[in-house]
Amino acid sequence: MNILETDRGIRLEVRVVPRSSRDEIAGEMQGALKVKLAAPPVEGEANKALISFLADLAGVPRKNVAVVRGETSRNKLVEIAGLTRSDFLKRIAAGTADG
Repeated sequence: MNILETDRGIRLEVRVVPRSSRDEIAGEMQGALKVKLAAPPVEGEANKALISFLADLAGVPRKNVAVVRGETSRNKLVEIAGLTRSDFLKRIAAGTADG
């Protein structure tokens, strides 16, 4: 998975699958984290759901998560401030084991 550490935190590529049965991580797809979201891809609903989902998963406030590129695309670049790559990977592993 392509995760870049920055001065602020991490940046990662995310592939969003909207209108799924529930919000969940669905593995990796071409170097991107594949995330299924129940929200539809209209009026920013899927982006809001993605930010909330990743913030909860990473254990950071929603304000620390931002879509840097790809707001209207399924392929997005997301920045999560205040988190290291290793912490994020641990939290993903814990999150996918639970659900």
